[in-house]
Parts: sequence; structure tokens; C-alpha cells
Amino acid sequence: MATAPKRFRWGFLVVGAILVGMIAWLVYGNKKPARTNPAPTVAVTTTKASMRDFPVVVTALGAAQAWQGVTIRAQVNGRLLNVPVKEGAEVKKGQLLAEIDPAPYQATLMVAQGAQRRDEAALEQARIDLQRYQTLLSQNSIAKQQADTQAALVKQLEGTVMVDKGNVAAAQVNVNYTRILSPVDGRVGVRLVDAGNVVSTQDTQGIIIVNEVSPIAVTFTVPQGDFQRLANLSSGFSKPLTTTALSQETGAVLGTGELVVADNRVDPNTGTVQMKARFANADRKLWPGQFVNVRMTVQTLQHAVTVPATAVNQGPNGPFVFVVNHDGQTDTARMQPVKVVTTQDFTAVIQDGIKEGDTVVTDGQLSLRPGSKVRARPAQGAGGPGGPAAAGGRGGRRGGAQGQGQAQGGRPPAS
Repeated sequence: MATAPKRFRWGFLVVGAILVGMIAWLVYGNKKPARTNPAPTVAVTTTKASMRDFPVVVTALGAAQAWQGVTIRAQVNGRLLNVPVKEGAEVKKGQLLAEIDPAPYQATLMVAQGAQRRDEAALEQARIDLQRYQTLLSQNSIAKQQADTQAALVKQLEGTVMVDKGNVAAAQVNVNYTRILSPVDGRVGVRLVDAGNVVSTQDTQGIIIVNEVSPIAVTFTVPQGDFQRLANLSSGFSKPLTTTALSQETGAVLGTGELVVADNRVDPNTGTVQMKARFANADRKLWPGQFVNVRMTVQTLQHAVTVPATAVNQGPNGPFVFVVNHDGQTDTARMQPVKVVTTQDFTAVIQDGIKEGDTVVTDGQLSLRPGSKVRARPAQGAGGPGGPAAAGGRGGRRGGAQGQGQAQGGRPPAS
């Protein structure tokens, strides 16, 4: 009788083991293995590194100004009779610009001329008397004192005549000042005073302004570092340096001239030196007061490897680019450290790290990691390496030599 409960206990254990096995199979045996999702393919914009002769330039913001600008002011007081030139007209040196009423100055001139003639006649009479006295003195007919007195009178009258000549010359100058002639070839501006008004030597506004615009000057400043480069290139500015003026709005070339003047000091407040270039401006594309971008080539890097500046990224260990490796049907990106010589006009010059023909990523770097699969997508707009399209945006107004490694880029990938 004792064996029945024992058999029941063993049967219960067997049934329990079977139930546990079934539960374990339901929980673990029926679970499908997890699938590993493949790494996503990143769409990027790419371009190829190119090799070319790359000009290194110094750029600055400049302003055009008249080569010679003259504000015509009255040098005598009087009523303005006439301004014969039209506003905006071209005038030649010596051409009549304005005329002031000369009547009072002509009268003064006439008075001075009359006094001169009177005193010249008195002087002539005194000289004749002196000759007579000297003859009588040689004959002991008069006292020597009388002859000496006459000689002194002659000298006094000579001084009076000299004063009269000065008065005549001064009066003639004032008469001449009533006719204002252009001192330069140039273009007349807006008339500041109309005929009929009384003008004065105290007027600071002037009557009219004449600006010489052919040739024209462009002034600008450069940092003292660039100044030293320009000085070395021009042998201390003894040789002219070619200077180009570009439109700030379109970037079009407005003219080519020569650097002719460098200031004789460095401004201690800004650390810059003022420069002045001369442009022939025969086509009148430059105008006084116009702001332009100034460009001067300081050297040309021969056979330089260039990429768009947007391809260069800044990492903790310096600049790098993502280079696309073509491996059969799959393109992958790898991080390549580079040495940047200069960045200029949306183009980076690479000294070491990549070679001509390497495919580099110019847009989409933020989503990349070393080994990421990539897919090239069409670039927005046309343009080669370094152009506005490759730069990923509209070109700025002032392109210039940037510091080494100064380029746009995404954040560095995780190491």
C-alpha cells in the first residue's frame, strides 16, 4: 500500500517536467533570430580634386575717388554773373567755369594804374633834375648838399613807383579771379550756386565741383602682413603691381590698374597700411565714391591640388576630408587628414593628403562616419571645384586669402 503514493509522486514530477519543457520551448524555442539591419546609404555631393596653377591674391575693400577733385570756390567777393558749363559736362583745363562781376575790381585796377603813371612821371622829372644838378656840381655852381638831396628824391620816387606796380599787379589778380577757369580736365558735378547770387571768399560750399575720373584712383588698406608681402614682391614698391577692381554686387571686373602709392606708415590703431592704385578708367566703369573689391596677385602656386572649401572639415587633430573609395558596386567614405596651404574664393589648396582625381565629399559630411556607404547625388547648380555651386551657396562679395585650414565643414566623426 505504500507504493501507490510513491508512484503518484513520481508521476507528478514527470508531468511537471513535461510542462516546464513545453513552456521553455514556447518562450525560447519559437522565437525567431533577430535580423541585423544593414547600415544606411548616405546621399552626398562629391567632386574630384583637380590640379592647376592657383594664383594667391591679396584682397581688400576699396573706394574709388577722383584722381584730382577740385571744389571751385570764389576768390573774390561779388555777384555771380554766369556759370556757362552744364551740370555733368566734360570740361578741359583752362575752360571758363564761372564769372563774377568784375566792375569794382576793374575800377580799382584803373586807379592803381593812374597812380603808377603819375609817380613814374615824377620820377622821370626827378632824374632829369638830378643830371642837371650833377653837371652844375661839377662846375662848382651849386652846393653838394643840393645834389645829394635830389639823388635821395629820385630813390624815394623809385620806391613809390615800385609800390604802385605792386598795387597794379594786385588789382589785376583780383580782376583775373573774377573769371574762374578749370584747373584740370574732368567732369562737372551738380551746380551748388546759381547765377545771380552773391558769392564770398568765406563760402566753404563752393560753386561747382570738378572731378577727374579718367584716370581715377582707388584707395584701400591692407594688413601689415600683406603689406610686407607686397613690398617684397614690388622691391619696395619700386615696381608697379597689377591691381584689379571688382564689383561688389556682381563680382565683374571693373578695371585693371597699377598700385602707385603706399603710405609711409602703419596705422597703429588698425595695424593696416593705406594704398592707392591708378586706373585708366577709359570706359568710366569706376565712379568717385564707389565701393569695390580690390585684388592683387602676390604669387602663383604651380600644379596645386585644389578642392572646394566645403570639402575641408575641422577635426580635433586638424583639417580632414572624406574621400570616397570605389569598391566594386559599393562606395564607402574614409576620413583623410590633409594639409591646407590656403583657402581662397571658396577653393582650398591642399599640400598633402589627397591627389588629383580623388573623389571628395562636399556636402553631407554631417551624416558620415569612416566606412559609411555613400551614394552620389546631383550637385545644386553648375560649377567646377571652388565655384559657387561647389561651395554650397552664393559667392560672397569679398573673397580673400584665408588662414591655413580655414574652411567650412561638418563636425568630426566619432573615433
